[in-house]
Formats: sequence, C-alpha cells, structure tokens
Amino acid sequence: MSDHEMEVDDIPKDKGKQKEKPEESFKDDTLPWVEKYRPVTLADVVSHQDITSTIERFIEKNRLPHLLFYGPPGTGKTSTIVAVARRLYGNDYKKQILELNASDDRGIDVVREQIKQFAETRTLFNKGFKLIILDEADMMTQAAQAALRRGSFLSSLARMILTSKEVIEQYTRNVRFCIICNYVNKITPAIQSRCTRFRFSPLPIPEVEKRVNTVIEGEKVNITPEGKEALLKLSKGDMRRALNVLQACHAAYDRTDEAAIYTCTGNPHPSDIEKLVNSMMSDDFGTSYQLVMKMKTERGLALQDLLTGAYDYFETLEFPPAARVYLLDKLATIEHWLSTGGTEKIQLSGLMGTVKTAVEITSKLNQAVA
Repeated sequence: MSDHEMEVDDIPKDKGKQKEKPEESFKDDTLPWVEKYRPVTLADVVSHQDITSTIERFIEKNRLPHLLFYGPPGTGKTSTIVAVARRLYGNDYKKQILELNASDDRGIDVVREQIKQFAETRTLFNKGFKLIILDEADMMTQAAQAALRRGSFLSSLARMILTSKEVIEQYTRNVRFCIICNYVNKITPAIQSRCTRFRFSPLPIPEVEKRVNTVIEGEKVNITPEGKEALLKLSKGDMRRALNVLQACHAAYDRTDEAAIYTCTGNPHPSDIEKLVNSMMSDDFGTSYQLVMKMKTERGLALQDLLTGAYDYFETLEFPPAARVYLLDKLATIEHWLSTGGTEKIQLSGLMGTVKTAVEITSKLNQAVA
C-alpha cells in the first residue's frame, strides 16, 4: 500500500464530503414552515398533477425543455422546479442549479460571467445539463423598460437572456432555463416561444386545507375550526400566505381563533365590516365617517382592506340589478384611484356616497314596483 493510500485511509470521517448529510434527515426548527414543509418530490406538490406528470415524462425521456412557469404567488411554481432539481440531481441538486432574481442588483459583467462559467462547466462525475432558474422574470422585464440607460443588472440581464435567443440556444446543450413569473404577458414573445409554458392556477381550498392540516398536526398548533376556516378564506389559494399566517399566529397566540387570524393578517373582521356598511347605509354621513375613521385608527386598517371586505359583504345583500351594477362599477373606480395614489379620505367619502346612492336607487325601484 502506497503512502498516498495511507493518507487517504487516515482522513477522519467527519472531513470533506463525508460530513455532508442528506437534506431530508436534517430538521431545523428555526426554518419558516414554508421551507420546512416544501415538497421534496414532484408527487408531493399540491395539486397541479397534470403539470407534474408532464414534467415527469419529460425527465424520464431525457427531453426536458426550457420551462416557463406563471401564475399567482404561492401556487407551487418554485416548489415544482426545486422538486424537479431534486429529481434530476438528488441531494446535491444545489450544486447543479443557479438561481437569479429580479431583486438582485449586481453588475451585469459579474452576472454574465457567472452564467457563462456555470453554463460552460460540468460538475465532476455528473452528466447531462444544469439548471438556471430566473425568478420574478416579469418584474425584470418591467424594470428593464424603465431603466435601459442605467446599464443595471435588471435591464442588461433582461436584454441578455429574456430577449436574446442566442443565449438560450448557445447553452441548450449544457443548461436548461426555468423562468418563473406571475404575469406571462410581461414576458416577451421571443422567450415564450422557446419555452414550454405551464400555468399554475390558485390552489383549490380543499388542497390547501390538506397541507394546512399536516402542518397543524406536525407543529401541534392549537387552532379553532373558525380560525382554520378564516385562514383558508384569507389565503385565497396561496399556500405560502396560509403557512406564513399560521406560523405567525402560532408564535403570537396560545390559541389561534378567528380573531387571531384577522389580527395577524391585518384584515378587518367580518363583524366590523358589517357594522361599517350598515352604518353607511342607514346613518347620516357624519356619523358613518367618524365611525370608519375611528375604526381605521384603532385597528390600523387601510381603506383598500375595508373596500375588499365591503365587497364581500355586499355580495350577501339583496340589491336590484340596477343598484348592484352601479355599486360594483363605483367600487371598481374607487379601487382604481386608490391603486394610483388617490387620497384615502377622498376615496372614503366617495365610497360612502356610493353606498348611499345605491340605497336610494334601491328605494326608488322598490317604490316603483309597489
């Protein structure tokens, strides 16, 4: 046996690669639950079986294309591509992927060189392609349109990758790109045509509930049925939001009930909305205005949250078609002005006037029928 062989035999077992353990055996209680309960395999991904089965067939046939995932936040886009990476590369998947995000603000030369080196090199003992993940790509292109002269990371990377077929085609042999965005219409047609597109729709509430129940059992969360119902309602098919709110409430309260959920999310409680809307419909303008302002101050509520809650409550009330059309049209206008920087006090006055006008229309129509 040579001296070299003796040196290898004498290496302690806790040195080098031997101290690296599979991720699945490592549990960290400090992890956000979103990460702790992130799907490990494609089969674990909540809903979207049609997407995962299609990608699984691509992998089995060794014909994985460039991918474009789009849809609302919290619907499994990132979890799916991470599961794909695990499926392709095993526990060492992090060495085989490069993640870039629109929030990065590095020099384009650094990024260009990083992509080049990553794409042109192969990891020892590994065959096949690597994976480059571009997250929030729709934000990237949007920023590029407003900052083309800055030479920033966003604009340059958008021009270099999202609008350049040469880059993708040049590295197709060694690399697959996965582009993740919320709005596919903000991705240029050039990149869309070179990717296989998958739309991630909001998760069905029953599917969210299954995963939430798993977390509740695993973390021993003391939550009431009303609290869980409120959590599922406010999540609106966003798994990330559901788990983050659940973890926040578990940390803040010994018992998570409906009130705790609404407090953690900052959303107005339905009973508060009912009280405010009924006041707008029946009380004089001054009384209603003071009530709304008092509740906004005490609860720290935004008018946008009140508007959303009011819309849900209006859905439960009986209005003649003409009054309902008027009401919804005005609510949409108020929401638009709020989103463009309108003053909350003025828009609140507009909301109250809209409600009172809808009540008057209803009263006149009822009198005409009578």
